[in-house]
Amino acid sequence: MFALTLGCVPGPAEKATEQDRRDLIVTVARELAETEGWAGVSTRRLAERAEIDLGDIYRHFADLEALLAAVAVCAFADLAADLAEAHAESTDEPEGAWPAVAAAYLDFAYANPEVYDAMLALTPDLALGVDGVPAAPRAVFTELRAALAPLAEGRDLDTLAEVGWSLLHGVVMLTRGGRLRPEGQEEREAMIAERLLRWPCPAGGNPLGASGDMP
Repeated sequence: MFALTLGCVPGPAEKATEQDRRDLIVTVARELAETEGWAGVSTRRLAERAEIDLGDIYRHFADLEALLAAVAVCAFADLAADLAEAHAESTDEPEGAWPAVAAAYLDFAYANPEVYDAMLALTPDLALGVDGVPAAPRAVFTELRAALAPLAEGRDLDTLAEVGWSLLHGVVMLTRGGRLRPEGQEEREAMIAERLLRWPCPAGGNPLGASGDMP
């Protein structure tokens, strides 16, 4: 298990040079993973691409697993920032925050598939239920939770956010895996963003629609 003492925020001024080098390694690993997959990320390739010594990598990361975790934590921070921006720019009623945040989440996931895997498939120690998880993954959950708050209607907000996150993650992974109908993608994402999490049903209508069928 890797140590969860990771992040992207520069340290004190006297450590700036080492922090910059660490950030460079993380950035290059992220870029290399997106272009060649995680199988193409090795310490030698990283050193060549970043134009640094192998020793620089091992001075900051004990192994590739620790580097993978650092990439994931930094990506969680980026995603949290994207979600916060989407929430802030939402100009609709409070209920409009969730569609905006859901769209930002999906945009990030589809644009960064390898990094997304590092965040949510390859680093189980970053799960919310694990003690000592860095702030960045929790920040993503906080943003999802805040966006869903206007839709809670008395339901437990943490559980609602977990369900919302599960829906987003599920549609991302199934879509990427080619398991879902391509022509249904827009409607699936609209359901998640606009209808499925409302309570008891959208705009007071029949939850099964006029014909009794699921919307």
